[in-house]
Amino acid sequence: MNAKQLRETKEESIKKKLENISRRPLYFILEDIYDTYNVGGIFRLADALNVSRIYICGQTEIPPNHKIVKASIGTYKVVPWEYKRTAVEAIEVLRIKYQESSIIAVEQDKRSIDYTKADYTYPLALILGNETYGVKKETLKVADQIVEIPMWGINKSLNVIVSAAIVGYWAVENIK
Repeated sequence: MNAKQLRETKEESIKKKLENISRRPLYFILEDIYDTYNVGGIFRLADALNVSRIYICGQTEIPPNHKIVKASIGTYKVVPWEYKRTAVEAIEVLRIKYQESSIIAVEQDKRSIDYTKADYTYPLALILGNETYGVKKETLKVADQIVEIPMWGINKSLNVIVSAAIVGYWAVENIK
């Protein structure tokens, strides 16, 4: 569907189309992402990667916030999502659902490794944190791995959508 079709499609009518879609066992966990345009953009990315579900956690706004609706071009109707109070709670849900899962935080940390060196296996969850403060320490403690994207300029971080896209596409192409 193009952007116009996605925007104009009613949620009720698209549910039947979605029943037959086989989704990749890939999950996004959004922790306290404050910019609602970023949330909308992550929905677009999640659709492009055929993500199974987005867990929206903490202080992150949920659809149908008008900025999420606008930025997502309607993909908030296509990608399954669920609100959880904390990212740790979302991780617990995935650990119960899957005995073996890979939970990877995208964050700069003394324990992080280059995103190209991580072991990516399905089912896979990528934790994406707050634009200013990153992924919370308590969430990093329960992650299996922490990855970061090298930064060579003056700025020390990328937009959360850009980071999610880089790591998400790398992971999908390099699943073991």
